[in-house]
Amino acid sequence: MAQVDTAESGQGGAGTWRARIGPAIRAASRPGPWKRGRVLAALALLLGLLMLLHAKIPNRIGNLGSLVETFLPWFGLFIPVLLIAALWRRSASGADVLALVELTEEARGTYETELAKAYPYHTVQGTVGLWSKLPLSDTQPVDTKMDAGPLADTKPLDIKMAYNRALRTTVATNQGPLAVYVAHLGSARVNPRAGFWTAHRDRNAQALGEAIAAEQNERVVLLGDLNGTMDDRAFASITSRLRSAQDAAGNGFGFTWPAKFPVVRIDQILVRGVKAGSSWVLPATGSDHLPVAARITP
Repeated sequence: MAQVDTAESGQGGAGTWRARIGPAIRAASRPGPWKRGRVLAALALLLGLLMLLHAKIPNRIGNLGSLVETFLPWFGLFIPVLLIAALWRRSASGADVLALVELTEEARGTYETELAKAYPYHTVQGTVGLWSKLPLSDTQPVDTKMDAGPLADTKPLDIKMAYNRALRTTVATNQGPLAVYVAHLGSARVNPRAGFWTAHRDRNAQALGEAIAAEQNERVVLLGDLNGTMDDRAFASITSRLRSAQDAAGNGFGFTWPAKFPVVRIDQILVRGVKAGSSWVLPATGSDHLPVAARITP
């Protein structure tokens, strides 16, 4: 099983996590903090049984049954408490793989230092990165035509590298190699003259779709800020080959942007050859996007 998160790095200094913590993958054989959710589940079960079967509680010992029924309505107050605790438990960051986008040179050092112990394997290609508890191999940048244009060939090499906003790597899982892509596509803009302007994003999406079409590994996960919903026809080259983890898990809309009042899901986790067991949105991190996460199984 795997858990996937995605994040966007900001301009914060050391120790500041201004990021969308992005797609992450968690191996099923590795126990983690999620197992502590069993306590909450047990408490919820006991509360449900108490409210459903209160008439079965005997009065032989100190009129316990009558005592419970006297205060029975107040037991309902524990329902929202357990719900809040469950949501907090679900937001725990125990992922095996973390994807970050919009990494600056300043922020990169902070992440490398802070994540080194928990995530010994990592790669950064341009402004996107992947941190993993599992070994990585065959890592390479993915050309999404970020610097395409009439002046592209005249740009110095160091300037061109700044336009690298996608990568591909192989994660060694217990179920075999998993191809993982991390991408940050161009922005979409609403312009009074041009309307819904998506030229850069659409070109990036087409290039990314071509890379995925050439992928030899049947097990694939794509993580990142795609700046668009998967209902948009512009992503047909991607959605024809990968399925949204959110849709596959049946976990609702999962809106991620803007963080203060999300109305669309433009941060995506897409899969092929694996199954999304669940997918959810994580709490705000200071970015204008919300992080997303998913658990996947072979």
